[in-house]
Amino acid sequence: MLKIKTLAALVAMGTSAAASAQVVLAASSWLPPAHLLSRAQADWCADVAKATADRVKCNILPKPVSPPPATFDAIRDGQADLSFSVHGYTPGRYLMTGIAEFPFLGDDSVATSVAYQRIYERHLARFNEHRGLKVITVFTHGPGIIFNNKKPIRSLADFEGVKFRVGGGFVNDVGKALGVNMTLRPASQAYEMLSSGVMDGNWFPDESVVSFKLEKFTKYRTAIPGGSYNTSFAFVMNEATWNKIAKADQAAIEKLSGEHAARRFGKYWDEEDEKSLQAQKAAGIESITADAKFVADYKAKTAPLEADWVKKAEDKGLRNAAAVLTEFRAEIAKAK
Repeated sequence: MLKIKTLAALVAMGTSAAASAQVVLAASSWLPPAHLLSRAQADWCADVAKATADRVKCNILPKPVSPPPATFDAIRDGQADLSFSVHGYTPGRYLMTGIAEFPFLGDDSVATSVAYQRIYERHLARFNEHRGLKVITVFTHGPGIIFNNKKPIRSLADFEGVKFRVGGGFVNDVGKALGVNMTLRPASQAYEMLSSGVMDGNWFPDESVVSFKLEKFTKYRTAIPGGSYNTSFAFVMNEATWNKIAKADQAAIEKLSGEHAARRFGKYWDEEDEKSLQAQKAAGIESITADAKFVADYKAKTAPLEADWVKKAEDKGLRNAAAVLTEFRAEIAKAK
């Protein structure tokens, strides 16, 4: 009887130890620590540590484990446990996430990010485009803006002779539809390409002008109401690492994920967009808002891209993809 009691006690001790074992997440960022995405990730980590009484906490790595386009693969393969990246950095790999990259989606990141997360959960997650990854949240940046140092962009004709760096994804298709000279490179290369004169401008959210120190290389800003494009991001964890976390701690982390995390990233982005706008004014960057003709011409050229996405999404199994896109826009309006 004593042996049985002793064995039971040892088993209980082992179970208790397993339940309280600490999981340390190696968190990687390909952006500087001061960038809003690095800060949002670090703050999420701090909240997770608090919610789990330090049973799950992060080790913020001093340098990225991979170049930006390889981030999702690096997390999947266990080079790190946690990071974020841009779906468009690997063209042709992600189809469903393209729903969040169209022009004219909205003028702030919170609304588009929250709406995107809702649509992702309802309609897109089941396609498992992030195999090997636990998707903590999906989100977008603020509305895409057109920046350059060569000339004001007030019409489609003004794109002639201007070379732009873009981050990839749907914005490449937008550029082709408009006849714009675009080169796909990660955001982290923007300063080098602009300062060296290899490129004349960038398609970026407002915050990036300050984040990447591009003020002195930028003369003109053109805003399309609702955004000239947008970019789809995911914040992800290695799936095997997620499965090591105790169920109770997973539940605590889930409360900080999904829409909660999407709102966090969106809020950080909107705040930085506004700060950058003020800095752009101080730097003398000329700001242009597209007039009705420019908007109409832009819509006419890019509208077929939505129909193309709808067809491809339906071919892959998303029933009534056009209705899902309409639902997404309705969610953006509700989330404002």
